[in-house]
Amino acid sequence: MQESNTISGAKVIAKSPSRGIADYLALAKVRLASSVVFSSLAGYLIATPEFSILSLVLLLVGGFLVVGASNGFNQIIERSQDAIMDRTMDRPIPAGRMSVKQASFASGIMGVVGISLLYILNPLSAIFGFTALLLYVLVYTPLKGKTPWAVFVGAIPGAIPFMLGWTAATGDFDIEAGTLFAIQFLWQFPHFWALAWMLDDDYKKVGYELLPTREKDKGSAFQIFVYTLGMLVVSLLPLSSLTGSLSLSPLAAFIVAALGVYMLVKAIVLLKTLDLKDAKKLFFSSLAYLPLVQIVMIIDKLLS
Repeated sequence: MQESNTISGAKVIAKSPSRGIADYLALAKVRLASSVVFSSLAGYLIATPEFSILSLVLLLVGGFLVVGASNGFNQIIERSQDAIMDRTMDRPIPAGRMSVKQASFASGIMGVVGISLLYILNPLSAIFGFTALLLYVLVYTPLKGKTPWAVFVGAIPGAIPFMLGWTAATGDFDIEAGTLFAIQFLWQFPHFWALAWMLDDDYKKVGYELLPTREKDKGSAFQIFVYTLGMLVVSLLPLSSLTGSLSLSPLAAFIVAALGVYMLVKAIVLLKTLDLKDAKKLFFSSLAYLPLVQIVMIIDKLLS
């Protein structure tokens, strides 16, 4: 059994070791961090069919720790808001299972170790990882309660992992890495805005108005459509000669286009209906879109 008591209104639970581990994983948002790390892995494998196990370990572990640190510091800063919103009130800090000091120490360690591992890989990877951490924690997080433009800022660190994989493999930033960045950058707008549509009432409890017009209206839905269309166009650029060595075969391009069109149709439906259920459908289609596109690009690279 767990003992519990109340200190200043906060419920503090005497945790078992397994519960403590689970809370640190929740602090790092392990599922989100894992999906972000997959983007780095995809970028790495697309850049080179031959890889070093050591480099791959440095990239994956270092990238995971940097993302975990970003998520941890985000939860420290937003702990008061998290305590109010339904979807976040059970996170370790607002639920009273982890102190700010503990979370700060864990996040700091993850950040330092993660950046160090990326530096061992190559300095450029460390620079991008550090930039993503700073932008997410010091710019995106404070802006969330002030302006919908926070989403634009947050999309920058959110788009770095795909690009980071390429730079980890090549040690260079070029048009190929920029294209991967652009694909994930544009994808984040329909992805996050669909989520914000779903959580708008919860967000507004703490003053977060993150839809482009601040409301679930035609204006927000139209911008979701525009960015989805932009994502589709950019994802097909590797079919041309504009993206250097980053290329797609006709079959791979057809699959990527089909995935993008499917997501675009969901965005069009939301534009017509403005219905919550259609925002959910768009969100879940976006969850599938990015990893499937990345898998197609990896297989296409390996078979080329």
